[in-house]
Amino acid sequence: MATAARRGPYFCGIDAAMDVVAGKWKSLILWELHHHGTRRFAELRRGLPGVSEKMLIQHLREMEEDGLVHREVYREVPPKVEYSLTEHGISLNAALRSLGEWGTERIQRIGAERVLTDVGSTERQ
Repeated sequence: MATAARRGPYFCGIDAAMDVVAGKWKSLILWELHHHGTRRFAELRRGLPGVSEKMLIQHLREMEEDGLVHREVYREVPPKVEYSLTEHGISLNAALRSLGEWGTERIQRIGAERVLTDVGSTERQ
């Protein structure tokens, strides 16, 4: 559940939605979990070049509070923690799909570089 500081009041639905995805890394975490499924913390960090450990932990905690991400802790040695999207997170990704398509068109239109997370390099579109 979200903390009291993240419960409005809101001006409109977009305001409430942006409260949940605000910040550079949250939408990228959603994308990473959508495209790769369940991930461990280190896998998420490798898939998001440039994110600090502190920021990733903070965003994952907020996303768990907002019901977007499920955190599964396995009681074993060494400890194992996995993250996956909840149904609420999946529905948010579906809502963001058209925004992502718009962004992809923009990348092509302006000729921007695109990060290839699998190899950690960039390419010209």
